[in-house]
Amino acid sequence: MTKTVLITGSTDGIGLGTAKILSQSGQNILLHGRNAAKLADAKAMLEAIAGHGTVETYVADLSDMAAVEALAGAFMARHDRIDVLINNAGVFAVPDPRTAAGLDIRFAVNTIAPYLLTRRLLPILDKSARVVNLSSAAQSPVDMDALVGNASLSDSAAYGQSKLALTMWSRSLAQELAPDGPMIVAVNPGSFLGTKMVREAYGSKGNDVGIGVDILVRAALSEEFAEASGLYFDNDSGQFARPHPDALDPQKCERLMLRLDAILQDLANETETS
Repeated sequence: MTKTVLITGSTDGIGLGTAKILSQSGQNILLHGRNAAKLADAKAMLEAIAGHGTVETYVADLSDMAAVEALAGAFMARHDRIDVLINNAGVFAVPDPRTAAGLDIRFAVNTIAPYLLTRRLLPILDKSARVVNLSSAAQSPVDMDALVGNASLSDSAAYGQSKLALTMWSRSLAQELAPDGPMIVAVNPGSFLGTKMVREAYGSKGNDVGIGVDILVRAALSEEFAEASGLYFDNDSGQFARPHPDALDPQKCERLMLRLDAILQDLANETETS
């Protein structure tokens, strides 16, 4: 059966590679990116190789939660069902780590935006749907002050913390929505893959991006992930594994979820009064 697959950050790297494979297999692909020209190029590339599926493009800056809200609304206006949501977009090193709303852009894009997008799309993500969140082997304890934009962190510290926060909410939301919600899984696609992010951050060519593409395609479609909700897949070891201990701590996860919901509520209140 043809599936509708939404992939954020899909104009290059793992996201585009995954879109190519899924498009070739006949799935309907919803491409997201920040740059309209890059999205147009990606759409043309996919349409040249596509099976019987369709390709749509959506522009949004995921560091801006109002733009994420609008993005979710655009998807829901055109679709009554999304079968797979791949929260792939992420940032590591940035010139200015602060968003206009005062958030740390690493947390905004890597943690908060995918949480908001997933929450807003729940009405069209039924129990057979899948949410695949791009985590990382780099996971470190979350500084709640940094999460809300009240502390400064290095790029590597912010990245590791934002990816643990993503892994934590993946598990918590899966538990909250079970048994009627979508399958939600956090996936480390592989360390030091040759993405633009790795090249810019480390000056390294990196490993074959296809390693990450393969696991995302499997997470999106294979029976291997059908019962994976709330779990963490480590592609470095090639198996489901234990994430950082904080992701298994109910109290720490609850505090994170409360803080994420408070951030979204504060942003919503600011939007209403502006």
